Amino acid sequence: MTVTDATTGTSGTGAIAPDRVVAVVGAGTMGQGIAQVALLAGHRVRLYDVVAEQAHAGAGAILARLERLTEKGRLTEDARSAAALRLEQSTSLADLADSALVVEAVVERLPVKQELFAAIEEVVADDCVLATNTSSLSVTAIAGALRRPGRFVGLHFFNPAPLLPLVEVVSGFATDEDVAALAYATAKAWGKTPVRCTDTPGFIVNRLARPFYAEAFAVYEERGADPATIDAVLRECGGFKMGAFELTDLIGQDVNEAVTRSVWESFFQHPKFVPSLAQRRLVESGRHGRKSGRGWYAYGEGEQAPEPHTAPHAPAPEAIVARGDLGPAEPLLELFEAAGVKVTRAGGGSDDVIGGRIDLPGGGQLRPADGRHSFESGEHATISFDLALDYVRAPRIALSTAAGTPPAVLEEAVGLFQAAGKRVSVIGDVPGMIVARTVAMLVDLAADAVDRGVASAEDVDTAMRLGVNYPAGPLEWGAAVGFRRIRELLAELHERYPTGRYAPAPGTIRRGYEEHQESGDSR
Repeated sequence: MTVTDATTGTSGTGAIAPDRVVAVVGAGTMGQGIAQVALLAGHRVRLYDVVAEQAHAGAGAILARLERLTEKGRLTEDARSAAALRLEQSTSLADLADSALVVEAVVERLPVKQELFAAIEEVVADDCVLATNTSSLSVTAIAGALRRPGRFVGLHFFNPAPLLPLVEVVSGFATDEDVAALAYATAKAWGKTPVRCTDTPGFIVNRLARPFYAEAFAVYEERGADPATIDAVLRECGGFKMGAFELTDLIGQDVNEAVTRSVWESFFQHPKFVPSLAQRRLVESGRHGRKSGRGWYAYGEGEQAPEPHTAPHAPAPEAIVARGDLGPAEPLLELFEAAGVKVTRAGGGSDDVIGGRIDLPGGGQLRPADGRHSFESGEHATISFDLALDYVRAPRIALSTAAGTPPAVLEEAVGLFQAAGKRVSVIGDVPGMIVARTVAMLVDLAADAVDRGVASAEDVDTAMRLGVNYPAGPLEWGAAVGFRRIRELLAELHERYPTGRYAPAPGTIRRGYEEHQESGDSR
């Protein structure tokens, strides 16, 4: 399919011109949202649903939202009136004949979508672009039922579509490049932030977000910490807006688990995407989250949110010795000094890539989470501390130590971080802790996706910041932490969990070497 101004009526930006008709098939929540976006971009919008009552209700809901926008001063009365006149509803596919773009948002069942698009193709012109809003099905498979699969593309909006900026523009195996470019330009003209990706299970966001949930659940399953503590560490140390347990309760445990299982099965049960048994049991018990009144947490009337584990006050040591390179944790030393702790910098760090440590006066050693158990340290009582998005601003830090660590040594570590203004959560002796293993897996999957041509590095980072509100794009985060550190942390995890789940991807290994190529460091 060749897209030209003559055939499609594109605007000067390469987008579908506002005077062309956009049809939205499916008048549910997503369909309504997409229709509203196209409507406010100036298009005539035809909202189709096979059920007349649903089409009528969907159109009514859109008009009601436009009215609320006007009342809030975010839309003028003239603009609201004009948009209302451009909105039409239909129960006949024949009414879509003059559409330049048809966007489908119906039930996530492949046969239903294939049958629907085959029928639409018989009605619309050859230059009409067909798009699906699917979040879990193969764009290639849906297009497989079409005579002209080149005109078919994925346009994955995020809910609520009028508010969230991200749109994944997904090219199936047969999608023509000019069709994908037209869809991208159109989404951009509608005020969205589009990203391009190939037709891979989960696309960008749902593919790369799996470790955020999976690693939190794994720490819980290993009895490393309770959900409230893990969530607090992810928020207050990792900088995520919500923890994995509270977020999946909001999404719906059944929905989140189904997406995880779908991605895992689509990747032929690859160990990097394996679902959580604990979450499966939660779903089987009917504890689906907020909508059912109980998930990881209880939401009944009068229920109080559980408090995370926070260590009681402990005295800070008077002096510490910092050895080797602490990497992203280096700013902690200035915090400790500002709190009145004498910091001596000395050599003698480990030869490991993640070799920096802090010696405590009681004989203990503090080290950044590196993928090893604390009990492996030998003669010294080792206490690991978790990765933070920003060690200076993070209000909480997690510590992990072996069961036999003397309480006085642990108190020194707790007091040190408390002196720097941190709340401290002491968790079990879990390799990689919470934030470090989560970020390492996010970075690894992102690097692998880029190297496999799923999306560009820029689009990956943009998608994860906007689609799931991460505090940083995974590749941006990887560069900040250091790909060598990510590589070594994953290698240590892989040694302790030899299933393949934590095996560093070739792209992560390569980026680790490239970071120090100029220095001649071959580790």
